[in-house]
Amino acid sequence: MTTTRLTRYDRSMLRLMNDRRAAAWYATAARRRLAVAAHVTLTVALGGLMTHLFLAEGEPLWTVAAMAMLLLPWMVATGVINGATRGLLELRERALDERQSAERSRVLARAHRVTTLLLAAAAVTLLITGGAAGDAPKAYAAPLLVAVLVLHWVMPLWVAGWRAQDEPADDDGVLEPGGLGR
Repeated sequence: MTTTRLTRYDRSMLRLMNDRRAAAWYATAARRRLAVAAHVTLTVALGGLMTHLFLAEGEPLWTVAAMAMLLLPWMVATGVINGATRGLLELRERALDERQSAERSRVLARAHRVTTLLLAAAAVTLLITGGAAGDAPKAYAAPLLVAVLVLHWVMPLWVAGWRAQDEPADDDGVLEPGGLGR
């Protein structure tokens, strides 16, 4: 921890992010990656529904209902990833130790590189499509830019969840100085 005094909010968030009651959901790398994959899938589904809602003719209220139903599992997956990373991206800098702060910097740098490439791909796609059609596809520009913005927002969470390490094993089998286990 840094020498800066933690606020009541910081202490509360630190307790919440280090609560191990749901550790079974992210105890292994496979489970953490499954949570990230589920979060990616739910984010894409929500984005597709939102795009349909704004581009469809009429009032497709079923999309609002479907989005509402997908939002709860999306929030649960977000919580699982935040628990797996011990709140690496949710805690304030002053609540992190040096190792966590360095990991946060690595995660943010990698996520920034990925979203930069995605933004460049989106721009090239719009330019190529506009050039082939003779006009820029205006109807798809806004949803595509919103999608890239959302990816920019959640990419650090996905990268942190994907890179999270297993918890250290309990020290029940640790050898005592005499050479015998406990």
